[in-house]
Amino acid sequence: MENNHQTSNGAHVLTTRQGHPVTDNQNIRTVGSRGPATLENYQFIEKLSHFDRERVPERVVHARGAGAHGYFEAYGTVGNEPVSKYTRAKLFQEKGKRTPVFVRFSTVAGGTSSPETLRDPRGFAVKFYTEDGNWDLVGNNLKVFFIRDAIKFPDLIHSQKPDPITNIQSGERIFDFISQTPEAMHMVTFVFSPWGIPANYRQMQGSGVNTYKWVNKDGQAVLVKYHWEPLQGIKNLTQEQAEAIQAKNFNHATQDLYENIKAGNFPQWELCVQIMSDDEHPELDFDPLDDTKIWPEDQFPFLPVGKMTLNKNPEDYFAEVEQAAFGTGVLVDGLDFSDDKMLQGRTFSYSDTQRYRVGTNYLQLPINAPKCHIATNQRNGQMAYRIDAAPNQNPHVNYEPSTLNGLHEAQPAGKPYEPEYHARLVRKKIERQNDFKQAGERFRAFEDWEREDLIKNLVTTLKPCKKHIQDKMVEMFTQCDAEYGRRVADGLKNADNNLQTGPIGSGHTQDAVIEAETVAHEAKPY
Repeated sequence: MENNHQTSNGAHVLTTRQGHPVTDNQNIRTVGSRGPATLENYQFIEKLSHFDRERVPERVVHARGAGAHGYFEAYGTVGNEPVSKYTRAKLFQEKGKRTPVFVRFSTVAGGTSSPETLRDPRGFAVKFYTEDGNWDLVGNNLKVFFIRDAIKFPDLIHSQKPDPITNIQSGERIFDFISQTPEAMHMVTFVFSPWGIPANYRQMQGSGVNTYKWVNKDGQAVLVKYHWEPLQGIKNLTQEQAEAIQAKNFNHATQDLYENIKAGNFPQWELCVQIMSDDEHPELDFDPLDDTKIWPEDQFPFLPVGKMTLNKNPEDYFAEVEQAAFGTGVLVDGLDFSDDKMLQGRTFSYSDTQRYRVGTNYLQLPINAPKCHIATNQRNGQMAYRIDAAPNQNPHVNYEPSTLNGLHEAQPAGKPYEPEYHARLVRKKIERQNDFKQAGERFRAFEDWEREDLIKNLVTTLKPCKKHIQDKMVEMFTQCDAEYGRRVADGLKNADNNLQTGPIGSGHTQDAVIEAETVAHEAKPY
């Protein structure tokens, strides 16, 4: 919409939100120069009241983030086969087809201004603005997760968040929870290694983490896992390196992403999928729907399907990065849900939290709105500023079915996939848990320096914990790998007894408190 206040001062005239030109932005209206102020200060009241409301509730998790725009270019194939063999999703079908994307990278446990050097998983969420509507691929940099059942998610996050009394993250609280959650050992092995601190957002992998499905035009389905492989390579940091960087810049990853894109050094990732037939796979020693597990690459190879390029920075951080809203339930035709328990829970939680955080009509915001035809019978709600109506639709009809020129259902793009179930409705864990094998394999696959950093970080964080928590963790590390458990046990035996609890990986937190007072320079009051 054009600015109508192009006066003699040009198009950059300051106005109120009502469009009134502001002639004095330095002084409130007062009785005399010293005051008091009067209640009819509309410009002042609007300005301050808006300022009071500039922040929306931050995300419970993934609060600290950075983002960028770009595009996804399809290969038209999955490996050496036509992609249509497995999915009818339109964005994948044609070689060279480009789909606009917006990507948000993030940390998980910290708040909006927390350092980007903390030991933590990193969020990797991609919004595809496809011709069939939006598709959100919401995942992390690591390919596995701490838990396999969504009912435990609030407990996991509470243990990772600061203590509700001290407001300080506590390694003891984290390991108290982990010691009773053996399926977390695979993720713990990753997070406490250098893989727990990516060097930046450009040089890290991404993963959908959960298992999804692809459906073709004949209604046939396969299980899939998504993987983003950075063409810039992968780089991780040790605890000491991260602490040194944090002392200089706690926004380093956001700055790195922004400045590289601004300089034309556009980061790219290749999207690969693993494909598995949609059944229980009794030949495997784990359940393929278990998100604490990795599908072996030698049995289920990575098959490239396209490449993503990020080539445009946000014009406004709040409007685009902070208000960007993602949900695992946001799928397009040809993509579907698996029975993964974590995925089912995330699908409710993600979009529900956006309705609370950003508002009922969050999908009308430009960053979240699809770039295709939208027509719904949903009306009203806070901050609604348009009606999602079709051209020439009868505005009196906001229901379906109708004979009065309302909206009608679309024609199916292919046969629906209709899995059949024969089972009791129960509350049970999956049968093939195998909590320790892949964690042990990961420990043995690490390079020597990665194992050394892993053990050091575990010992530093476990040493201040109560003895029974230490013993339980050593027992579980030993079940992963005998050397793994022995090295943690030896480390705990020989560790500095003065190590203190605090953010994971940090061991001298109390020393920092004392040092701040000891080395500080005194100042006289003024």
